[in-house]
Amino acid sequence: MDLNRIIQLLESEKINWSQHILKKMQKRRIKINDIMFLIKNGEIIGNYPDDYPYPSCLVLGYNKEKKPIHIVCAVGNNKLWMITTYYPDEEIWEDDFKNRR
Repeated sequence: MDLNRIIQLLESEKINWSQHILKKMQKRRIKINDIMFLIKNGEIIGNYPDDYPYPSCLVLGYNKEKKPIHIVCAVGNNKLWMITTYYPDEEIWEDDFKNRR
C-alpha cells in the first residue's frame, strides 16, 4: 500500500469512518485532526493485502505530544476506509513500536 495514495485520499476528504474507529477514538480521546496529522507524518509498518473487502495497512504515527498511535486503514473503491486506532502496548511492541516482540 502506498502512503502517498492514503494521504491523497485523506486530503481530498474521500474518507469512510467506521463506527468502530469512531468509538475507539472517543474512548481513547483521539481526535479526527490527530488521525489526519498522524497519517500525514507517519509510516506504514504493516501491509495486509488479503484483508476483506479491501487490502489494509497499519500506520504508525506520533501525536503532537510524541505519543505513538497505530491506525489501521484500507484503500478501496477510491476511498480511504478508517478501520481502527489504538495506543500500542509496550509489552507487545518493540521500543520503536514498529515490530511485535
